[in-house]
Amino acid sequence: MKFVTYFLNTSTEVADKKINFTELLNSIVTWLTTEGVKLVIGLVILFIGFKVANFISNKVRKRMEKKNADKTITRVVFKLIRWVIKVFIFLVFLGYVGIDTAGIGTAIASCGVAVGLALQGSLGNLAGGIIILIMRPFKIGDYIEAQGEGGTVEDIKLFYTYLVTPDNKVAMVPNGVLANGNIVNYSAKELRRVDFEFAIAYAEDHERAKRAILEVIESNSLILTEPALPFVRVVNHGDSAIGIATRVWVKSENYWTVYFDMMEAIKAKFDAENIEIPFNQLDVNIKENK
Repeated sequence: MKFVTYFLNTSTEVADKKINFTELLNSIVTWLTTEGVKLVIGLVILFIGFKVANFISNKVRKRMEKKNADKTITRVVFKLIRWVIKVFIFLVFLGYVGIDTAGIGTAIASCGVAVGLALQGSLGNLAGGIIILIMRPFKIGDYIEAQGEGGTVEDIKLFYTYLVTPDNKVAMVPNGVLANGNIVNYSAKELRRVDFEFAIAYAEDHERAKRAILEVIESNSLILTEPALPFVRVVNHGDSAIGIATRVWVKSENYWTVYFDMMEAIKAKFDAENIEIPFNQLDVNIKENK
């Protein structure tokens, strides 16, 4: 920095002259009226520039939200614009006050190599975050399962994806393994199919049981007839029961509501119709030795 060199040279000359306070005071005044003013102006520009960066990024975010843009893309664009502008303004400030930005760039590059070697895992997460943001296998608000975790996507950052589990815990999943592993997105499609298998005793009339199941289905307004009608057919002959497969289509947000409603309603219907639901039994015969 020019003013630092100037001040040191001046201070050395003053020391050689056994500290001439008048010259020292003149040096300080000279610096304040030249380099000092320049530094103050630079700081003012830096402050205003940061305010402008915040203003522009907020404007972009509000405009994207007004157009109902994807929440994930909105957040990423908002943060990217804000930090890119701030970094640019800071570099301009450094150049204005006399600091060699080329030298700083070289130092940053050297440090970057060392840090990169030490943080290979973090760089993998960064790359994974970029892949997720570009490929968009899921978005904020989707319910996903990945890497042994399941929850609603609360936020997608460059290094971690934040999931809120059904019991309201936050799971931070590294983007590196997330981008390279299997992901099940339960919210990607508008409709989902709910699959059941109900068991009845061999002594029961399976046609009567099927009619009872269909009556329960017809009474549930959340069950859809498109893209396919409800499916109710015998699916297997088990060791102690006949299995009746039941498949119905619902909106994704109604999946669990329909699942629990059906489980409760079918039990009540079978009881009302005296349709036996079998359970495992063990017959024990005692043989007496005579």
